[in-house]
Amino acid sequence: MRIHSISRLPAMCGTVAATLLATSAVVAPLNAQTRPAARPPARSGEVPAAYALIREADIKRDLYAMAGDAMRGREAGTPDEMRASIWVAEQLRSIGVKPVGDDGSYFQWFNMVRTRVSTVSSTGTLAGQPLEVWKDFVPLGASSADVSGPVVWIANPADSSVDVSGKVVATAMLAPNPASIRTTTNSPEVRYTQAAVQAMQARFARRGAAGLVLVADATGDQAFDALAILRARGTYDVDRAARRFEAQPTRAEMPVPARQAGTPAVLVRGDMAARLQQAPMLQVHIRLERFETPSTNIVGVIPGTDPVLGKEYVLFSSHQDHDGVRYVINGDSVWAGADDNGTGSVALLASARAFAKQRAKRSILFVYHGAEERGLLGSRYHAAHPVVPLASIVAVLNGEMMGRNNPDSASLLGIQPPHRNSTELVSMALRANDLTGKFRLDSIWDRPTHPEGWYFRSDHVPYARLNVPSVMYTTNLHEDYHTPRDKPERIDYPKLTRMTQWMYLTGWFVANAPKRPGIDPGFKLER
Repeated sequence: MRIHSISRLPAMCGTVAATLLATSAVVAPLNAQTRPAARPPARSGEVPAAYALIREADIKRDLYAMAGDAMRGREAGTPDEMRASIWVAEQLRSIGVKPVGDDGSYFQWFNMVRTRVSTVSSTGTLAGQPLEVWKDFVPLGASSADVSGPVVWIANPADSSVDVSGKVVATAMLAPNPASIRTTTNSPEVRYTQAAVQAMQARFARRGAAGLVLVADATGDQAFDALAILRARGTYDVDRAARRFEAQPTRAEMPVPARQAGTPAVLVRGDMAARLQQAPMLQVHIRLERFETPSTNIVGVIPGTDPVLGKEYVLFSSHQDHDGVRYVINGDSVWAGADDNGTGSVALLASARAFAKQRAKRSILFVYHGAEERGLLGSRYHAAHPVVPLASIVAVLNGEMMGRNNPDSASLLGIQPPHRNSTELVSMALRANDLTGKFRLDSIWDRPTHPEGWYFRSDHVPYARLNVPSVMYTTNLHEDYHTPRDKPERIDYPKLTRMTQWMYLTGWFVANAPKRPGIDPGFKLER
Protein backbone atom coordinates (compact mmCIF):
# COMPACT_ATOMS: atom_id res chain seq x y z
CA MET A 1 0.00 0.00 0.00
CA ARG A 2 1.35 3.39 -0.99
CA ILE A 3 0.22 6.54 0.78
CA HIS A 4 0.07 9.80 -1.10
CA SER A 5 -0.62 13.11 0.63
CA ILE A 6 -2.17 16.18 -0.95
CA SER A 7 -2.32 19.46 0.94
CA ARG A 8 -5.61 21.18 1.64
CA LEU A 9 -4.82 23.98 -0.76
CA PRO A 10 -6.81 26.80 0.89
CA ALA A 11 -4.72 29.31 -1.05
CA MET A 12 -6.32 28.05 -4.21
CA CYS A 13 -9.38 30.16 -3.51
CA GLY A 14 -7.45 33.39 -3.65
CA THR A 15 -5.39 32.60 -6.72
CA VAL A 16 -7.95 31.10 -9.04
CA ALA A 17 -11.27 32.41 -7.74
CA ALA A 18 -11.71 34.94 -10.50
CA THR A 19 -11.06 32.38 -13.21
CA LEU A 20 -13.34 29.78 -11.67
CA LEU A 21 -16.17 32.22 -11.13
CA ALA A 22 -15.89 33.46 -14.67
CA THR A 23 -16.22 29.94 -16.05
CA SER A 24 -19.00 28.87 -13.70
CA ALA A 25 -21.43 31.77 -13.94
CA VAL A 26 -23.45 30.36 -16.79
CA VAL A 27 -27.14 31.17 -16.69
CA ALA A 28 -29.54 29.52 -19.11
CA PRO A 29 -32.73 31.19 -20.30
CA LEU A 30 -35.80 30.64 -18.19
CA ASN A 31 -38.27 28.03 -19.39
CA ALA A 32 -41.97 28.71 -19.53
CA GLN A 33 -44.06 26.95 -16.88
CA THR A 34 -47.51 25.52 -17.39
CA ARG A 35 -48.54 26.33 -13.83
CA PRO A 36 -48.44 29.72 -12.12
CA ALA A 37 -45.49 30.70 -9.99
CA ALA A 38 -45.72 30.14 -6.27
CA ARG A 39 -47.48 32.98 -4.47
CA PRO A 40 -47.01 34.17 -0.91
CA PRO A 41 -49.72 33.03 1.51
CA ALA A 42 -52.18 35.42 3.01
CA ARG A 43 -50.13 37.60 5.34
CA SER A 44 -50.48 36.98 9.03
CA GLY A 45 -48.46 37.87 12.06
CA GLU A 46 -46.62 34.57 11.65
CA VAL A 47 -45.22 35.35 8.20
CA PRO A 48 -42.44 37.95 7.98
CA ALA A 49 -42.41 40.56 5.22
CA ALA A 50 -39.05 39.21 3.96
CA TYR A 51 -40.85 36.02 2.90
CA ALA A 52 -41.68 37.86 -0.34
CA LEU A 53 -37.97 37.91 -1.23
CA ILE A 54 -38.04 34.16 -1.95
CA ARG A 55 -38.68 34.43 -5.68
CA GLU A 56 -38.92 31.75 -8.33
CA ALA A 57 -36.88 33.77 -10.83
CA ASP A 58 -33.93 34.00 -8.43
CA ILE A 59 -34.08 30.31 -7.60
CA LYS A 60 -34.21 29.35 -11.26
CA ARG A 61 -31.33 31.63 -12.21
CA ASP A 62 -29.17 30.25 -9.43
CA LEU A 63 -29.90 26.62 -10.27
CA TYR A 64 -29.04 27.03 -13.95
CA ALA A 65 -25.72 28.50 -12.82
CA MET A 66 -24.93 25.91 -10.19
CA ALA A 67 -26.06 22.82 -12.11
CA GLY A 68 -25.03 23.87 -15.60
CA ASP A 69 -22.57 21.81 -17.61
CA ALA A 70 -19.83 24.37 -16.87
CA MET A 71 -19.74 23.05 -13.29
CA ARG A 72 -19.02 19.53 -14.62
CA GLY A 73 -21.06 17.79 -11.95
CA ARG A 74 -19.20 19.24 -8.92
CA GLU A 75 -17.50 15.99 -7.91
CA ALA A 76 -15.94 16.07 -4.44
CA GLY A 77 -12.18 16.36 -4.34
CA THR A 78 -11.89 17.85 -7.82
CA PRO A 79 -11.42 21.40 -9.14
CA ASP A 80 -15.09 21.21 -10.17
CA GLU A 81 -16.21 20.98 -6.54
CA MET A 82 -13.88 23.88 -5.74
CA ARG A 83 -15.36 25.90 -8.60
CA ALA A 84 -18.89 25.33 -7.30
CA SER A 85 -17.84 26.04 -3.71
CA ILE A 86 -16.27 29.36 -4.68
CA TRP A 87 -19.43 30.25 -6.61
CA VAL A 88 -21.59 29.52 -3.55
CA ALA A 89 -19.26 31.52 -1.30
CA GLU A 90 -19.44 34.47 -3.67
CA GLN A 91 -23.26 34.36 -3.57
CA LEU A 92 -23.19 34.33 0.23
CA ARG A 93 -20.79 37.28 0.23
CA SER A 94 -23.02 39.28 -2.09
CA ILE A 95 -26.05 38.57 0.12
CA GLY A 96 -24.23 39.75 3.24
CA VAL A 97 -23.72 36.42 5.01
CA LYS A 98 -20.67 36.59 7.29
CA PRO A 99 -17.90 34.00 6.80
CA VAL A 100 -17.16 31.76 9.79
CA GLY A 101 -14.74 29.28 8.24
CA ASP A 102 -11.00 28.79 8.42
CA ASP A 103 -8.90 31.96 8.66
CA GLY A 104 -11.93 34.22 8.29
CA SER A 105 -13.02 32.60 5.02
CA TYR A 106 -16.21 30.81 3.99
CA PHE A 107 -14.37 27.48 3.82
CA GLN A 108 -13.91 24.75 6.41
CA TRP A 109 -11.33 22.46 4.86
CA PHE A 110 -11.02 18.73 5.46
CA ASN A 111 -9.32 15.86 3.72
CA MET A 112 -11.14 12.96 2.14
CA VAL A 113 -9.23 9.74 2.74
CA ARG A 114 -9.62 7.71 -0.42
CA THR A 115 -8.83 4.00 -0.79
CA ARG A 116 -8.90 2.40 -4.22
CA VAL A 117 -7.46 -0.48 -6.22
CA SER A 118 -3.97 0.37 -7.44
CA THR A 119 -3.64 0.03 -11.19
CA VAL A 120 0.14 -0.09 -10.77
CA SER A 121 0.41 -2.82 -8.15
CA SER A 122 -2.63 -4.94 -9.08
CA THR A 123 -1.94 -7.64 -11.66
CA GLY A 124 -3.53 -10.69 -13.22
CA THR A 125 -2.69 -13.53 -15.60
CA LEU A 126 -4.79 -16.26 -17.18
CA ALA A 127 -2.88 -19.20 -18.65
CA GLY A 128 0.20 -17.02 -18.58
CA GLN A 129 -1.42 -14.17 -20.52
CA PRO A 130 -1.61 -10.80 -18.76
CA LEU A 131 -4.92 -9.36 -17.61
CA GLU A 132 -5.37 -5.62 -17.08
CA VAL A 133 -7.42 -4.38 -14.14
CA TRP A 134 -10.53 -2.38 -15.13
CA LYS A 135 -10.09 -3.39 -18.78
CA ASP A 136 -10.11 -7.20 -18.56
CA PHE A 137 -11.43 -7.71 -15.04
CA VAL A 138 -13.26 -5.69 -12.37
CA PRO A 139 -12.39 -6.44 -8.73
CA LEU A 140 -15.59 -6.81 -6.74
CA GLY A 141 -14.15 -6.48 -3.23
CA ALA A 142 -12.83 -3.62 -1.13
CA SER A 143 -9.65 -5.20 0.20
CA SER A 144 -6.32 -6.53 -0.97
CA ALA A 145 -6.50 -10.11 -2.20
CA ASP A 146 -4.47 -12.89 -3.80
CA VAL A 147 -6.05 -15.64 -5.88
CA SER A 148 -3.90 -18.33 -7.44
CA GLY A 149 -4.73 -21.78 -8.78
CA PRO A 150 -6.33 -23.77 -11.57
CA VAL A 151 -9.79 -22.61 -12.51
CA VAL A 152 -12.71 -24.96 -11.82
CA TRP A 153 -15.51 -24.21 -14.28
CA ILE A 154 -19.02 -24.59 -12.86
CA ALA A 155 -21.42 -25.05 -15.76
CA ASN A 156 -24.51 -24.52 -13.62
CA PRO A 157 -23.92 -21.93 -10.90
CA ALA A 158 -27.26 -22.81 -9.31
CA ASP A 159 -26.12 -26.41 -8.69
CA SER A 160 -25.08 -26.45 -5.04
CA SER A 161 -24.09 -30.12 -5.08
CA VAL A 162 -20.64 -29.36 -6.50
CA ASP A 163 -17.95 -29.03 -3.83
CA VAL A 164 -16.19 -25.69 -4.39
CA SER A 165 -14.57 -25.37 -0.98
CA GLY A 166 -11.05 -23.97 -1.27
CA LYS A 167 -11.22 -23.81 -5.07
CA VAL A 168 -10.92 -21.00 -7.61
CA VAL A 169 -14.30 -21.08 -9.29
CA ALA A 170 -15.40 -19.60 -12.62
CA THR A 171 -19.04 -19.54 -13.61
CA ALA A 172 -21.66 -17.60 -15.51
CA MET A 173 -23.43 -14.70 -13.84
CA LEU A 174 -27.01 -15.55 -12.95
CA ALA A 175 -29.79 -13.02 -13.47
CA PRO A 176 -30.64 -11.39 -10.12
CA ASN A 177 -33.92 -11.51 -8.30
CA PRO A 178 -35.85 -8.53 -9.76
CA ALA A 179 -36.77 -7.43 -6.24
CA SER A 180 -33.07 -6.93 -5.44
CA ILE A 181 -32.47 -4.48 -8.29
CA ARG A 182 -32.51 -0.84 -7.22
CA THR A 183 -35.03 1.31 -9.05
CA THR A 184 -32.85 4.44 -9.07
CA THR A 185 -29.18 5.39 -9.47
CA ASN A 186 -27.07 4.64 -12.57
CA SER A 187 -28.23 2.92 -15.74
CA PRO A 188 -30.57 -0.11 -15.69
CA GLU A 189 -27.71 -2.31 -16.93
CA VAL A 190 -25.45 -1.24 -14.06
CA ARG A 191 -28.20 -1.74 -11.47
CA TYR A 192 -28.90 -5.23 -12.84
CA THR A 193 -25.22 -6.18 -12.78
CA GLN A 194 -24.63 -4.81 -9.29
CA ALA A 195 -27.51 -6.88 -7.93
CA ALA A 196 -26.34 -9.99 -9.80
CA VAL A 197 -22.72 -9.92 -8.63
CA GLN A 198 -23.73 -9.20 -5.04
CA ALA A 199 -25.96 -12.28 -4.97
CA MET A 200 -23.33 -14.47 -6.65
CA GLN A 201 -20.60 -13.35 -4.26
CA ALA A 202 -22.78 -14.23 -1.28
CA ARG A 203 -23.72 -17.60 -2.80
CA PHE A 204 -20.13 -18.77 -3.34
CA ALA A 205 -18.82 -17.27 -0.11
CA ARG A 206 -21.29 -19.48 1.74
CA ARG A 207 -19.99 -22.48 -0.22
CA GLY A 208 -16.40 -21.72 0.77
CA ALA A 209 -14.86 -20.86 -2.60
CA ALA A 210 -11.29 -19.53 -2.40
CA GLY A 211 -11.87 -17.22 -5.35
CA LEU A 212 -14.62 -16.41 -7.80
CA VAL A 213 -14.55 -15.37 -11.45
CA LEU A 214 -17.97 -14.23 -12.69
CA VAL A 215 -18.53 -14.22 -16.43
CA ALA A 216 -20.85 -11.42 -17.49
CA ASP A 217 -24.06 -12.16 -19.36
CA ALA A 218 -25.24 -9.88 -22.18
CA THR A 219 -26.48 -7.23 -19.76
CA GLY A 220 -23.33 -7.46 -17.68
CA ASP A 221 -21.26 -6.96 -20.82
CA GLN A 222 -23.18 -3.76 -21.54
CA ALA A 223 -22.52 -2.55 -17.99
CA PHE A 224 -18.88 -3.69 -17.77
CA ASP A 225 -17.10 -0.44 -18.65
CA ALA A 226 -19.49 1.69 -16.60
CA LEU A 227 -19.11 -0.59 -13.59
CA ALA A 228 -15.33 -0.39 -13.96
CA ILE A 229 -15.48 3.41 -13.90
CA LEU A 230 -17.64 3.39 -10.78
CA ARG A 231 -15.59 0.85 -8.83
CA ALA A 232 -12.26 2.39 -9.81
CA ARG A 233 -13.18 5.40 -7.66
CA GLY A 234 -12.82 3.28 -4.53
CA THR A 235 -14.12 4.14 -1.07
CA TYR A 236 -13.92 7.33 0.97
CA ASP A 237 -13.64 8.40 4.58
CA VAL A 238 -12.95 11.68 6.33
CA ASP A 239 -9.88 12.61 8.35
CA ARG A 240 -10.05 13.22 12.09
CA ALA A 241 -8.46 16.57 12.91
CA ALA A 242 -8.26 18.08 16.40
CA ARG A 243 -11.52 19.52 17.63
CA ARG A 244 -12.20 23.20 17.30
CA PHE A 245 -14.13 23.37 20.58
CA GLU A 246 -13.68 21.47 23.80
CA ALA A 247 -16.17 19.03 25.30
CA GLN A 248 -17.84 18.06 22.04
CA PRO A 249 -19.59 14.67 21.87
CA THR A 250 -17.48 11.94 20.34
CA ARG A 251 -20.08 9.83 18.57
CA ALA A 252 -19.46 11.42 15.18
CA GLU A 253 -15.81 10.46 15.47
CA MET A 254 -16.43 6.74 15.84
CA PRO A 255 -14.58 4.80 13.11
CA VAL A 256 -16.52 3.44 10.17
CA PRO A 257 -16.78 -0.37 10.53
CA ALA A 258 -14.23 -2.19 8.39
CA ARG A 259 -15.51 -4.06 5.37
CA GLN A 260 -15.23 -7.84 5.42
CA ALA A 261 -12.96 -9.29 2.77
CA GLY A 262 -15.15 -12.36 2.05
CA THR A 263 -14.38 -14.48 -1.03
CA PRO A 264 -12.19 -12.55 -3.50
CA ALA A 265 -14.17 -12.07 -6.69
CA VAL A 266 -13.75 -10.47 -10.11
CA LEU A 267 -16.08 -9.85 -13.03
CA VAL A 268 -14.86 -10.60 -16.56
CA ARG A 269 -16.39 -10.05 -19.97
CA GLY A 270 -18.56 -12.70 -21.54
CA ASP A 271 -16.06 -13.58 -24.26
CA MET A 272 -13.65 -14.98 -21.66
CA ALA A 273 -15.92 -17.97 -20.88
CA ALA A 274 -14.31 -20.30 -23.42
CA ARG A 275 -10.81 -19.73 -22.01
CA LEU A 276 -11.99 -20.30 -18.45
CA GLN A 277 -13.60 -23.62 -19.38
CA GLN A 278 -10.13 -25.03 -20.23
CA ALA A 279 -9.11 -25.08 -16.54
CA PRO A 280 -6.29 -22.58 -16.97
CA MET A 281 -4.07 -21.31 -14.19
CA LEU A 282 -5.33 -17.99 -12.83
CA GLN A 283 -3.34 -15.51 -10.80
CA VAL A 284 -4.88 -12.27 -9.54
CA HIS A 285 -3.20 -9.93 -7.08
CA ILE A 286 -5.25 -6.96 -5.85
CA ARG A 287 -3.49 -4.18 -4.00
CA LEU A 288 -4.97 -0.99 -2.57
CA GLU A 289 -3.58 2.51 -2.38
CA ARG A 290 -4.59 5.26 0.03
CA PHE A 291 -4.27 9.01 -0.38
CA GLU A 292 -5.90 12.24 0.73
CA THR A 293 -7.78 14.79 -1.35
CA PRO A 294 -9.11 18.13 -0.07
CA SER A 295 -12.79 18.95 0.11
CA THR A 296 -14.57 21.78 1.89
CA ASN A 297 -17.67 22.81 3.75
CA ILE A 298 -18.97 26.32 3.04
CA VAL A 299 -20.05 28.11 6.21
CA GLY A 300 -21.57 31.50 6.91
CA VAL A 301 -23.81 33.16 9.45
CA ILE A 302 -26.43 35.90 9.69
CA PRO A 303 -26.25 37.11 13.31
CA GLY A 304 -29.39 37.17 15.41
CA THR A 305 -30.82 40.36 16.86
CA ASP A 306 -31.37 39.15 20.42
CA PRO A 307 -28.37 39.61 22.75
CA VAL A 308 -29.06 36.23 24.40
CA LEU A 309 -30.80 34.13 21.75
CA GLY A 310 -28.38 35.45 19.14
CA LYS A 311 -25.77 33.13 20.63
CA GLU A 312 -27.86 30.17 19.44
CA TYR A 313 -28.05 28.97 15.83
CA VAL A 314 -30.55 27.48 13.42
CA LEU A 315 -28.50 25.46 10.94
CA PHE A 316 -29.69 25.44 7.31
CA SER A 317 -28.06 22.47 5.58
CA SER A 318 -27.35 21.39 2.01
CA HIS A 319 -24.50 19.85 0.02
CA GLN A 320 -22.85 21.40 -3.01
CA ASP A 321 -21.22 18.31 -4.53
CA HIS A 322 -22.55 15.75 -6.98
CA ASP A 323 -21.12 12.92 -9.09
CA GLY A 324 -19.01 14.75 -11.66
CA VAL A 325 -18.21 13.49 -15.15
CA ARG A 326 -18.79 9.74 -15.46
CA TYR A 327 -19.83 7.19 -18.04
CA VAL A 328 -22.08 8.19 -20.91
CA ILE A 329 -25.84 7.68 -20.80
CA ASN A 330 -27.74 8.74 -23.91
CA GLY A 331 -24.82 10.82 -25.17
CA ASP A 332 -24.23 12.77 -21.93
CA SER A 333 -21.44 12.24 -19.40
CA VAL A 334 -22.01 15.27 -17.11
CA TRP A 335 -23.92 14.16 -14.03
CA ALA A 336 -25.15 17.66 -13.28
CA GLY A 337 -27.06 17.05 -10.04
CA ALA A 338 -29.72 19.72 -10.52
CA ASP A 339 -32.16 18.14 -8.08
CA ASP A 340 -29.38 16.40 -6.14
CA ASN A 341 -28.56 18.76 -4.63
CA GLY A 342 -28.64 21.94 -6.62
CA THR A 343 -32.19 22.47 -5.41
CA GLY A 344 -31.29 22.38 -1.72
CA SER A 345 -28.30 24.61 -2.35
CA VAL A 346 -30.21 27.37 -4.11
CA ALA A 347 -32.98 27.11 -1.51
CA LEU A 348 -30.40 28.13 1.09
CA LEU A 349 -29.37 31.13 -1.00
CA ALA A 350 -33.00 32.25 -1.30
CA SER A 351 -33.50 31.80 2.44
CA ALA A 352 -30.32 33.77 3.14
CA ARG A 353 -31.65 36.73 1.14
CA ALA A 354 -34.79 36.75 3.27
CA PHE A 355 -32.94 36.44 6.59
CA ALA A 356 -30.44 39.12 5.58
CA LYS A 357 -33.30 41.51 4.88
CA GLN A 358 -35.20 40.74 8.08
CA ARG A 359 -33.03 39.22 10.76
CA ALA A 360 -34.35 36.77 13.33
CA LYS A 361 -33.67 36.69 17.07
CA ARG A 362 -31.42 33.64 16.80
CA SER A 363 -28.50 33.48 14.40
CA ILE A 364 -28.83 31.56 11.14
CA LEU A 365 -25.92 29.28 10.26
CA PHE A 366 -25.66 28.16 6.64
CA VAL A 367 -23.61 25.01 6.04
CA TYR A 368 -23.03 23.60 2.57
CA HIS A 369 -21.50 20.21 3.24
CA GLY A 370 -18.79 18.94 0.92
CA ALA A 371 -18.47 15.33 -0.24
CA GLU A 372 -21.98 14.26 0.75
CA GLU A 373 -22.05 11.87 -2.19
CA ARG A 374 -18.92 10.15 -0.90
CA GLY A 375 -20.57 9.16 2.38
CA LEU A 376 -21.81 12.30 4.22
CA LEU A 377 -18.18 13.26 4.75
CA GLY A 378 -18.66 17.01 5.12
CA SER A 379 -21.52 16.71 7.60
CA ARG A 380 -19.70 14.02 9.55
CA TYR A 381 -16.72 16.35 9.75
CA HIS A 382 -18.67 19.46 10.71
CA ALA A 383 -20.77 17.61 13.29
CA ALA A 384 -17.51 16.52 14.93
CA HIS A 385 -15.78 19.90 14.46
CA PRO A 386 -18.52 22.55 14.24
CA VAL A 387 -17.66 26.17 13.56
CA VAL A 388 -19.86 27.11 16.54
CA PRO A 389 -20.28 25.09 19.74
CA LEU A 390 -22.52 22.12 19.04
CA ALA A 391 -24.65 22.87 22.09
CA SER A 392 -25.58 26.24 20.55
CA ILE A 393 -27.15 24.64 17.44
CA VAL A 394 -30.85 24.43 18.27
CA ALA A 395 -32.05 22.74 15.06
CA VAL A 396 -30.89 21.44 11.68
CA LEU A 397 -33.10 22.02 8.63
CA ASN A 398 -31.69 19.97 5.76
CA GLY A 399 -32.79 20.47 2.15
CA GLU A 400 -32.19 17.49 -0.16
CA MET A 401 -33.72 17.01 -3.63
CA MET A 402 -36.61 19.47 -3.46
CA GLY A 403 -37.78 19.96 -7.03
CA ARG A 404 -39.37 16.91 -8.65
CA ASN A 405 -42.35 14.53 -8.63
CA ASN A 406 -46.01 15.35 -7.91
CA PRO A 407 -46.43 19.14 -7.58
CA ASP A 408 -48.45 18.90 -4.37
CA SER A 409 -46.63 16.08 -2.59
CA ALA A 410 -43.47 16.19 -0.47
CA SER A 411 -41.87 14.53 2.53
CA LEU A 412 -40.53 15.73 5.85
CA LEU A 413 -38.10 13.10 7.12
CA GLY A 414 -37.82 12.91 10.87
CA ILE A 415 -41.57 13.31 11.26
CA GLN A 416 -42.28 9.95 12.92
CA PRO A 417 -40.51 7.50 15.25
CA PRO A 418 -37.90 6.17 15.26
CA HIS A 419 -36.59 9.07 13.13
CA ARG A 420 -38.41 11.87 14.94
CA ASN A 421 -36.11 13.36 17.56
CA SER A 422 -38.04 16.57 18.27
CA THR A 423 -41.82 16.73 18.30
CA GLU A 424 -41.59 20.48 18.89
CA LEU A 425 -39.50 21.02 15.75
CA VAL A 426 -41.86 18.86 13.70
CA SER A 427 -44.83 20.90 14.96
CA MET A 428 -43.18 24.12 13.77
CA ALA A 429 -42.48 22.55 10.37
CA LEU A 430 -46.08 21.36 10.02
CA ARG A 431 -47.37 24.82 10.91
CA ALA A 432 -45.07 26.36 8.31
CA ASN A 433 -46.38 23.93 5.69
CA ASP A 434 -49.94 24.97 6.49
CA LEU A 435 -49.01 28.59 5.80
CA THR A 436 -46.86 28.03 2.70
CA GLY A 437 -46.58 24.97 0.46
CA LYS A 438 -49.63 23.16 1.83
CA PHE A 439 -48.03 19.91 0.63
CA ARG A 440 -49.59 16.52 1.17
CA LEU A 441 -46.89 14.87 3.24
CA ASP A 442 -45.87 11.37 2.20
CA SER A 443 -44.65 9.63 5.36
CA ILE A 444 -43.80 6.32 3.66
CA TRP A 445 -40.28 7.50 2.83
CA ASP A 446 -39.63 8.14 6.53
CA ARG A 447 -40.48 4.63 7.66
CA PRO A 448 -37.67 2.43 8.97
CA THR A 449 -38.94 -0.35 6.69
CA HIS A 450 -38.60 1.69 3.49
CA PRO A 451 -36.27 -0.25 1.13
CA GLU A 452 -34.29 2.85 0.14
CA GLY A 453 -33.39 3.77 3.74
CA TRP A 454 -33.88 7.37 2.58
CA TYR A 455 -33.67 8.93 6.04
CA PHE A 456 -30.04 7.87 6.47
CA ARG A 457 -28.75 9.21 3.16
CA SER A 458 -28.36 12.93 3.77
CA ASP A 459 -26.56 15.47 5.91
CA HIS A 460 -28.97 15.81 8.84
CA VAL A 461 -28.06 12.34 10.11
CA PRO A 462 -24.70 13.10 11.81
CA TYR A 463 -26.42 15.90 13.75
CA ALA A 464 -29.44 13.78 14.68
CA ARG A 465 -27.06 11.14 16.06
CA LEU A 466 -25.70 13.85 18.37
CA ASN A 467 -29.20 14.76 19.62
CA VAL A 468 -29.61 17.96 17.63
CA PRO A 469 -33.27 18.37 16.53
CA SER A 470 -33.18 17.61 12.81
CA VAL A 471 -35.52 17.26 9.84
CA MET A 472 -35.07 16.88 6.10
CA TYR A 473 -37.16 18.54 3.39
CA THR A 474 -37.39 16.46 0.22
CA THR A 475 -39.54 15.57 -2.77
CA ASN A 476 -37.87 12.14 -2.87
CA LEU A 477 -36.20 9.99 -5.51
CA HIS A 478 -37.04 9.72 -9.19
CA GLU A 479 -35.82 7.89 -12.29
CA ASP A 480 -33.26 10.61 -13.14
CA TYR A 481 -31.55 10.33 -9.74
CA HIS A 482 -27.77 9.89 -10.14
CA THR A 483 -27.87 9.98 -13.92
CA PRO A 484 -26.93 12.69 -16.45
CA ARG A 485 -30.65 13.38 -16.89
CA ASP A 486 -30.82 15.29 -13.59
CA LYS A 487 -30.70 18.68 -15.33
CA PRO A 488 -32.06 22.15 -14.47
CA GLU A 489 -34.68 21.98 -17.21
CA ARG A 490 -36.36 19.03 -15.48
CA ILE A 491 -36.99 20.90 -12.22
CA ASP A 492 -40.48 22.00 -11.18
CA TYR A 493 -39.62 25.59 -10.22
CA PRO A 494 -42.98 26.60 -8.70
CA LYS A 495 -42.76 23.53 -6.48
CA LEU A 496 -39.13 24.23 -5.56
CA THR A 497 -40.10 27.78 -4.62
CA ARG A 498 -42.86 26.51 -2.32
CA MET A 499 -40.46 24.00 -0.76
CA THR A 500 -37.97 26.81 -0.14
CA GLN A 501 -40.64 29.00 1.44
CA TRP A 502 -41.69 26.13 3.69
CA MET A 503 -38.13 25.47 4.83
CA TYR A 504 -37.46 29.18 5.38
CA LEU A 505 -40.61 29.76 7.42
CA THR A 506 -39.82 26.77 9.63
CA GLY A 507 -36.43 28.32 10.28
CA TRP A 508 -38.06 31.67 11.05
CA PHE A 509 -40.34 30.02 13.62
CA VAL A 510 -37.43 28.21 15.28
CA ALA A 511 -35.22 31.29 15.25
CA ASN A 512 -37.84 33.43 17.00
CA ALA A 513 -39.34 30.92 19.43
CA PRO A 514 -38.92 31.79 23.13
CA LYS A 515 -37.54 28.30 23.79
CA ARG A 516 -35.39 26.06 21.63
CA PRO A 517 -37.06 22.84 20.41
CA GLY A 518 -36.49 19.97 22.78
CA ILE A 519 -35.28 16.44 22.12
CA ASP A 520 -37.87 13.70 22.53
CA PRO A 521 -37.11 11.41 25.49
CA GLY A 522 -35.69 8.05 24.51
CA PHE A 523 -34.79 9.04 20.94
CA LYS A 524 -32.69 6.34 19.31
CA LEU A 525 -32.27 5.59 15.62
CA GLU A 526 -32.78 2.00 14.54
CA ARG A 527 -29.30 1.81 13.04
